[in-house]
Amino acid sequence: MQTRNKFFDDVSQMMTNAMGVAQGAKDEAENAMKGLVDRWLADRDFVTREEFDAVRAMAQKAREENEALKARLDKLEAKKG
Repeated sequence: MQTRNKFFDDVSQMMTNAMGVAQGAKDEAENAMKGLVDRWLADRDFVTREEFDAVRAMAQKAREENEALKARLDKLEAKKG
């Protein structure tokens, strides 16, 4: 009976070690894939979300300024005519 318990203990320890190795391999694979995707995206000159939002805000501000200037021009033309 004693050897049987030792056998199960050994099998349990082996499975625990195997799970640790599998988790480590999974983490390594995820890191490698993330690095590959990051490099691929960087090579394609994609903009970051922050850069996109900043340019969008600048475009919105320019649009609003253009509308204000157009309104002033329309008002001046109305006075002239």
